[in-house]
Amino acid sequence: MTDFFAPCPRGLEKILESDLNAMGGTDVKATEGGVSFSGDWALCYRANLESRIASRILWRVKETTFRTEQDIYKAAYELPWQRWFNVSSTIKVSTTAIRCELKSIDFVTLLVKDAVCDRFREHCGERPSVDTLDPDMRINVYIEEYRLMLYLDTSGDALFKRGIRLHTNIAPIRENLAAGILRIANWKPGIPLLDPMCGSGTFLIEAAQIALNIQPGIARRFAFERLLNFDAARWQEMKDEAIAAQLQPSPLDIYGSDLYGDAMKTASRNLQVAGLLDCVSLKQANILEISPPKDHGIMVANLPYGERMGELEELEELYPKLGDALKKKFSGWTAYLFTADKAILKMMRLSPSKRTPLFNGAIECRLLEYKITAGSNRPSK
Repeated sequence: MTDFFAPCPRGLEKILESDLNAMGGTDVKATEGGVSFSGDWALCYRANLESRIASRILWRVKETTFRTEQDIYKAAYELPWQRWFNVSSTIKVSTTAIRCELKSIDFVTLLVKDAVCDRFREHCGERPSVDTLDPDMRINVYIEEYRLMLYLDTSGDALFKRGIRLHTNIAPIRENLAAGILRIANWKPGIPLLDPMCGSGTFLIEAAQIALNIQPGIARRFAFERLLNFDAARWQEMKDEAIAAQLQPSPLDIYGSDLYGDAMKTASRNLQVAGLLDCVSLKQANILEISPPKDHGIMVANLPYGERMGELEELEELYPKLGDALKKKFSGWTAYLFTADKAILKMMRLSPSKRTPLFNGAIECRLLEYKITAGSNRPSK
């Protein structure tokens, strides 16, 4: 068994824990910001291929305690890096530290980089090159007080980079966060889905892929393909099985609209690149004027940030109108509105039935659930 850690957007740890258990992981445990688990390398491949929630799959190669910076160098140097990847692979070292008394995190990063390079020079006569932009191998250092953990990233690019979204708008939502919101909303294929502020189409693409059983990692490559223990035959078999299980693209009950023509063009291009353009219905429309495409369903929306809609006054004008539009037109629907703006709670003039804390990167946000009924959602006095 090999030990792994899968970071994810904060707030989605329990969903990821459930997914990794279902994939066959052992010792699966959610912690803040991710999930630790154990398994064989086939599980690592599968988690990279199939996880819609994880940001990366990290292989934990060392866990120890330290007292001095020299202890960190020694811990990194003792690892057999030359058995894991070729000296021709470029590397990048990143360090995260919590409650750490060391003076310089950058110096820790430099120490670990030197330790890896010194190990290669000792055993191979040469050292790997550093590439901070697009490395072949990413080494992650995590320090909490006097505990040290070293990881080798098996994913490469972050897993929310599905290999299909080429264009983004000003305030895009990451794919794994969008997938998590769909899970929290209990959306399933066959339930009508509407994103009336679709932007670059992230929710639409995620939902269409789920409906057609298209695995999120099927269109991209991974760092584990460069590891010396890589089982190419098993990986090819896994990809072939995933492709065979896909459904043929067809029109789905998935609908997207946006006020801006540029956003509609961006969403259309991204859906076309993903081979999903014929699966989703797109229409340029104002969220305050759009009519529901069905008599019931789930609405998801990443509400605009100030830079997308203009000044804050415009948002203050939008929220009460949005609440009124939902009440008047969307009875029978459940809306899930994602926002970092706490002012919406007072201005919407609707009472959310659930508030889920989520983080979009470092930004604390809320996913607000509104069960729309005729009239007001406010409880009677």
